[in-house]
Formats: sequence, structure tokens, C-alpha cells
Amino acid sequence: MKIRNATLRDLPEMMQIINAAKSYFKENGIDQWQNGNPNPDVLTVDINNGESFVVVDETDKVCATAMISMRGEPTYDKIYDGKWLNSSSFGVIHRVAVSPSVKKSGLASMLVSYAEDLTRKNGFLSLRADTHDDNIPMQKMLEKNGFAFCGNIFLADGAPRRAYEKIF
Repeated sequence: MKIRNATLRDLPEMMQIINAAKSYFKENGIDQWQNGNPNPDVLTVDINNGESFVVVDETDKVCATAMISMRGEPTYDKIYDGKWLNSSSFGVIHRVAVSPSVKKSGLASMLVSYAEDLTRKNGFLSLRADTHDDNIPMQKMLEKNGFAFCGNIFLADGAPRRAYEKIF
């Protein structure tokens, strides 16, 4: 398995993985990604910005996807019921999704590790992420990878999210 920048050619496989995650969330009563996002338009912007990454197998089949950015995150400007660990610039990881056929194989952690390396290379001291209060698998994965729960943030549409950060 290797990580590379996503291309528009990867979009159909990425959407299959995202749609499988949406179905999983719906079946498990998790109100995350149920409003139409992420969608092909959002992923296309990520790809065009060079912020979309995929894990591919030896045949170049997409097995996992994530968005990694060094441009900040406006919804992280205000945090409630806690505080960030770091007050300087940070990287972010969003839209982490793994194909159901390879779930629990460590690919999400592989993407997080890659995001950490990329963040360090850009001179930043921490990586941030957020997830739905009911998305226990993502919370456990973040905590397993050394992230600390910092408080709560609100997305642009007002939806609450649990906020996490890891200092390097």
C-alpha cells in the first residue's frame, strides 16, 4: 500500500468509499455525512488544491481517502468547552474514509501518519481533526494515534463536532 495525491481519475473509487461510509453512518444512527457532503464537487476542489490523498494497493486500486490541508480551518477559530493544545499554525485532516473491504487494516492510521509527516514538513507543530459525537470508531482511531480531545467546534452549518489535536 502507498499514499499518493488523488487525481480526478480516482474520483469514482473515492466516491464509492465515501458512499459506503455514508451508508455505514446512516445504518448506525450517526448523523454525519448525511447532508450530501462530501460529494464529487467537494472532492474535486480538494483534488485541484492538491489536498486530496488516496491509499492505493499494488494494482493502484483506491482503498482509502483523506483530505489534508495546511491552510487552516475557519471552523476551528472558536472552540467550546475546552481549548486547543497549540495556538500557532496547524495542519488538518478531514474526510477520512476506508473501503469496507479493508476496514480495520490500519489504513486510517496510515493516512494520519502521512498527514503528520506532511504537517511537520510544512513547519507546523500540530495536526487537528474533528468528528461527530457518535462516530466512536473515528474517535478511537484518533486517540490511538495520540490525539487529545480538546473541546467542541461547530461546522459552518451549525453542526457540532468533537475537536482533536496532536502536538509533535
